[in-house]
Order: sequence, then C-alpha cells, then structure tokens
Amino acid sequence: MSEAPAVSPLAAHVGKHPGEPNVMDPELVNDPFSGYGKLREQGPVVRGRFIDDSPVWFVTRFEEVREVLRDQRFANNPAVAGTEPGDDPLSRMVEVLGIPEHLRVYMEGSILNCDAPDHTRLRRLVSRAFTARKITGLRPRVEQIADELLARLPEHAEDGVVDLIEHFAYPLPITVICELVGIPEADRPQWRAWGADLISLEPEALARTFPAMIDHIHELVRERRQALTDDLLSELVRTHDDDGSRLSDVEMVTMILTLVLAGHETTAHLIANGTAALLTHPDQQRLVTTDPGILPRAVHELMRWCGPVHATQLRYASEDIDLAGTRISKGEAVQLVLVSANFDPRHYSDPDRLDVTRHPVGQAENHVGFGHGMHYCLGATLARQEGEVAFGRLLSHYPGISLAVEPDALERVPLPGSWRLASLPVRLR
Repeated sequence: MSEAPAVSPLAAHVGKHPGEPNVMDPELVNDPFSGYGKLREQGPVVRGRFIDDSPVWFVTRFEEVREVLRDQRFANNPAVAGTEPGDDPLSRMVEVLGIPEHLRVYMEGSILNCDAPDHTRLRRLVSRAFTARKITGLRPRVEQIADELLARLPEHAEDGVVDLIEHFAYPLPITVICELVGIPEADRPQWRAWGADLISLEPEALARTFPAMIDHIHELVRERRQALTDDLLSELVRTHDDDGSRLSDVEMVTMILTLVLAGHETTAHLIANGTAALLTHPDQQRLVTTDPGILPRAVHELMRWCGPVHATQLRYASEDIDLAGTRISKGEAVQLVLVSANFDPRHYSDPDRLDVTRHPVGQAENHVGFGHGMHYCLGATLARQEGEVAFGRLLSHYPGISLAVEPDALERVPLPGSWRLASLPVRLR
C-alpha cells in the first residue's frame, strides 16, 4: 500500500538507540506485519523504545501477550506500579501532544487507564448497555441503518467510484453508538471530525480539538439534566447526581468521550480493512456471499488478519515479574503487540493466509484483536455484530463490488500501533 511520511514530531527519537526499535520506526509504522513479525522471531520479549524515547518491553508472541493481558500484576495506571506522577511514557506523550495541563485528567483518567477496583466500578456502570441480549435487540436497527446507507451509495459516486469509508464504514458505527449513548444527530459530523483529529496524533489538531470535545460533553450533560431520556448518557447523569462517589464529574465526561470514540473509530476501520481484504481475496468473498452463516467466523478472522488495532496501550509491572525468561522490573513498561501475536506461527497454522473458516463455531475467541482478560473490549459484541451486518449487507446489495484502484494504491494513515486506510474507493456495479 502507498505510504505517507511518518508522523512528526513524534518520530524525533527514532534511531537514537541502535538495536532498540522505536514504535515510530518506519519499518514498524509502514509495515507492522513484517516489522513486528521480525521482532517476534527475535524473542517473545524484546527491548525497545516508546514514542517519548523511554524504554519499553515489546511482548510479541500469542501466549505471552495473552498471559500479560490476564495478569493483573501488569497495571494500566503507572501510579499503581509506583511510578511518580508525570514520570511515565503516557504523561510525557500527553505533554508532547499539546494537551492543556488542566484537561489532561480527562485523557489520563479514562477507564482504559484504570485498574481494579476503579475499573471494575466504572465498567459495571455501563456494562448493561453492552450485554449480549441488549446488542441482539439492537440488530434490527443496525441492519436498518446499514440498508439506508447502502441504498444511498450511488448518490455519492463520482465517475462510478464511491469512498466506502466516507459513506458507509464510518456512518454506520458512529450512528449506532451515538444513538446508544444519546449524542444528537446534528452533532455527529463534528464527533467524526474530532475523532480524526485525535487519532492523527498531530499536536496542533489535538490542542484545538480536545478542549472543544470536553466543553461539548459538559454542555450535553447540562442539556440532559434538563430532560432525561432512556439513553446511556442519561443513565450516567442519574448515577452521578444520585451518588457522586460512584461516578465523579471527570469520570462521567471521560466515559462519554471514551465510549463514543472507541465505539466508532475502531469498528469503522474493521469494516474498511475487512472489505478491502475480502475484495482482494475473491475465494473468501465467495464463501461469505454464498453462506451468510459464516459471517460470525469471518469477522473473527478479519479482526485477526487485518484488525485496526495493532498494539495495546502500555502496561506497567507492579512488581518484579519473570516473563518468558525476561526479568521485568517493577515500574517498567510493556507494549503488547497484537499484530505479531495474531500472526504467531506457534499458535496458528499458516497464519499469513486469510481463512474465514479458521475459527471454530462456538469456541473461545482464538485471537487477541479485542484484547483479553479484565480489559477485554467492552464493545466487542457490538463491533462484531456491526461487522457481520456491514459485510453481509454490503455484499448482498452490491455483489459485483470491486476496488477502484490497485490494492497497492490504497493509502494508509501512517500511525503507530494501528492499520487505518485513508479512503476505500470502490465501484458498486
């Protein structure tokens, strides 16, 4: 795929420590499958560097990644590991990105950065909205949204070409999560623009966007207090107002921010990446088209083979830990590399091959695309359902769909730890 220049100024430390790969190394950003694959074959735990040039241990193999994900001695909050406030990679990266100091609590205090018991408390407050029963009940609405978007695709064609990300992969999940949370329809285009700014990791964009997002959420909370409804936002407001000890003001705002962004960004790119994969593997596309019952297995395989998230956020050792023969000292950071784990030949037969029949029906998840353990993705059930609906409905509406460019011409957004297409031009036929 064609590549754009590496992100700057985050690449300032690349090459400073020969033999210790930096997450911003072009080889890892531009071709993470091969780059991290080489690290995996060096060993299950490899010394490297994070964006801020701090030391980090890359965990590269499937079994070791799963082991760390379920080991609560590896904390998401560096303070749990005894690290001084501000003296950790996350805090330093937030500073480099230009987040105003008085707003950093909203980024650093996310449920994603919490450990038990706070993580357990916060997750319990929103988990009822993401139960399997609740998500199953949402399916007719997800299908309706998908069908409406697909019916309008020809209206967006220019010379017979449509950008599937712009007009389908993004609108579907952002509509679903905004309806679930309670974000007004008029605000959704702004949320999409904000999300693009945040994942760009461009300091100028973040310094502008992050304060606007926080102000907007506070305004939504004020409005909802005047007219509570049955959405998740109202439920969080009720919880906060009834007992602030269960949910603080900062936690409430951060939870809304996290749910909306995480609820559409990754799913949009799962749909885009997965569609590109199927269109370049006609044998796999035929399997999905001729047997829609295979879609749940196909979504798992697409999440493994071309999922949008290639690495977790950092974990920190809360005590000295031996991991696969490597001593991880208390306070040291580890980076779990999902993309190398999901292609580990020690766990998978022929891992480079896309095989939508790979994952057995009804068995435990056989990849780490959604994580594992206590921090397993809260919205995984919803994301899988949206993927099933998106791929199934798309191929049903447009069985002759094809890429409008050569696969190598698909442009990526070159960001560390992720795989995102900038656009997905297709011909509907």
